[in-house]
Amino acid sequence: MNRKDFLSLSSRAALFLGVAPSVIACKDDKSTIDSDKLNELLSQTKADGSLVNLKHEAIPKVRVGMIGMGNRGSVLIQMFEYLIKNNHAEIVALADLKEDKLNKNNDYLSTIQPGGADLYFGNESAWKKVANRDDIDLLLIATPWNYHAEMCLYGMEHGKHVACEQPMAMTLKDCWKLIEVAERTKRHCMYMENCCFNGEELWVLNMINEGVFGDVNHAEGAYIHDLRKHMMDETYYEDQWRIKHHQIKNGNFYTGHGLGPVSFYMDIGRGDNYDHLVSMSSKEQSLSEAAVKNNFWATEFACGDMNTTLIKTKLGRSIMLQFDTHTGRPYSRLNTVTGTKAVHQGYPSRLYVGHNELQWGHSWLKDQEYREYRERYDHPLWKRLREQIDANAVGHGGMDFVMIYRLIRCLNQGLPLDINLYDSVLWSAITPLSQISVANNSASTKVPDFTGGSWVNKRKNEVLRPII
Repeated sequence: MNRKDFLSLSSRAALFLGVAPSVIACKDDKSTIDSDKLNELLSQTKADGSLVNLKHEAIPKVRVGMIGMGNRGSVLIQMFEYLIKNNHAEIVALADLKEDKLNKNNDYLSTIQPGGADLYFGNESAWKKVANRDDIDLLLIATPWNYHAEMCLYGMEHGKHVACEQPMAMTLKDCWKLIEVAERTKRHCMYMENCCFNGEELWVLNMINEGVFGDVNHAEGAYIHDLRKHMMDETYYEDQWRIKHHQIKNGNFYTGHGLGPVSFYMDIGRGDNYDHLVSMSSKEQSLSEAAVKNNFWATEFACGDMNTTLIKTKLGRSIMLQFDTHTGRPYSRLNTVTGTKAVHQGYPSRLYVGHNELQWGHSWLKDQEYREYRERYDHPLWKRLREQIDANAVGHGGMDFVMIYRLIRCLNQGLPLDINLYDSVLWSAITPLSQISVANNSASTKVPDFTGGSWVNKRKNEVLRPII
């Protein structure tokens, strides 16, 4: 691009981003956002919000096709045992590049569903044969990130509902494309954020709904998980796909674990919405040092050790979101919620309830008081499914089972899903938006309204509904 064209394009992009053109245009004619990225930002379309409360005819037995049977798919298939045995779901087909992974998972499936499923493998387009079948209602996608948007779009275009591991899209262009196709085809498209269904998070949400927290004005979420060993392992992530993102990108690549529950707490898309963000990454050190020590084939990485993204909502609330898979530290999702009447902080879970407007010597509730709140406000879903949850603890302590259970039972009953298309796209979009902000010296970056303005309509979070 010549300088004139670049400055014209960057100025228009700046209007979309909500930042001054000078933040994007550099004096030496080298942009921190290349022309493809600018074109991508300018290709936004208009959402109409028609998929809020999307309902379909009830599906008494949901016929499922699973794509990707690696580490994640191998866990998710186990979450169907209760649903299969109670005639709520059937797994019709499995797809993966590797035949041995399919055979292993089909052997397990055959123990709970006689005959197992049809298998598709051998080339990178074999999964399309699953989406092309006319006897499948739901595609469940658990493949590497780069395939997610394409598979979601193809599935909806072929009449399937879709549930996909995070992130559903890695570019703003694909975020808008997901909205366009989903609104046109009227198909469910769900981001499978299991942490929204965890016992602690649902307990906090239930307390917020019951007024224990008063007004929630700030929250913190994170994905802090030392993945250095896994990312450099030759077999854990097929072809070491995950670490390759860290070589070339800098931002928050895994937003949902922290952002999903926090968005539920703040009724994002249900009376409030993200307005703008700023994102900053620390320098990179821990991953490269580990790579050198272990003679790994790559030793230079673009992604900083810690990314911190601050989000301001339309109603003036604030969110701190962190991402760190490089450093050796205990696992945490933070799960901190600050309200006018109470505060919760996770890892370990602690609760403060300020009964008086002014109280000196603040301290967390003692164990007995904490347990009383936990028992009183435990989410009804976890109370009712305790036996099944305990039996499926391999799925991250039971939250994977609750997520799959809710997904299938909503489809069984023709109800809107707990996580809708607009939630899914919004949580995914924070990844490219964080990269844009980081690349532009942590510039304030406008978050597009992916809901078509429907976020202004207040409603109770769907996960609070009772479902049989």
